[in-house]
This record gives sequence, C-alpha cells and structure tokens, in this order.
Amino acid sequence: QVQLAESGGGWVQVGDSLKLSCTVSGGSASTYNMGWFRQTTWKEREFVAAITASGGRTYYSNANSVKGRFTITRDNAKNTVYLQLDNLRLDDAAAYYCAAAIRRSDWYSYYRETRGWDYWGQGTQVTVSS
Repeated sequence: QVQLAESGGGWVQVGDSLKLSCTVSGGSASTYNMGWFRQTTWKEREFVAAITASGGRTYYSNANSVKGRFTITRDNAKNTVYLQLDNLRLDDAAAYYCAAAIRRSDWYSYYRETRGWDYWGQGTQVTVSS
C-alpha cells in the first residue's frame, strides 16, 4: 500500500518561503505522477501543481497566481517530491496535500481534479501572517 507523508509546513510571514516535502513509501515514487493540492476550511481541495513520473513535465494552477511563485520538483532516488513556496501571501495559507497517481493515458484530462489521483497524504499546514 502506497503511503505519502508530507512535511515542511509551518508558520511564516507574508513574503517568506517554505519548502514542502512528500515522501513515498510502499512503492517507488518513479512509477507515479505526483502532485500537490491545498485546502482551507471554506474551500474545496484545489489543485496547485503536478509533475510527471519522470519529472519531465510540470503543471501549475493558473487560477491562484501560483505559477511563478511555486515550484514542484522531485528526486526519485529519494522517493520524494517537493513544493517550493516563495513570496507567500495571506491567501496561500492552507493545508497542503501530496497526491500520487498511477500513470494512465487519461490522467492528463483529470490531474487538476481530485478524481485524477489515487493516493493522498495527511497534509501539512501552512499558516501565513502579515
């Protein structure tokens, strides 16, 4: 059974940076497309970023001004995917969830939706203060 464990969340100020990590166990990370979502108590879980199994392609949310501030990377040798959060804003505060998807042809149609993912971590909280 694949398990995902996020870490790196914390309490920061506007403009600060954080680097989130997600470690995969029970399987090889290199066989999964990986992604990050985030959720607040008043919004549904929303897509943030994704990276293909090889790391060759990355995708970012357009709706939340994420692109240009957040960077997703992976180190398959360490079974870990990362999300670098730069220039954090108040509205970036959320629980950030790591997700893994079995590689399949229709993933490209659904990766921005939660139904496009097969495994989820427990989340790591990011709090941003002014």
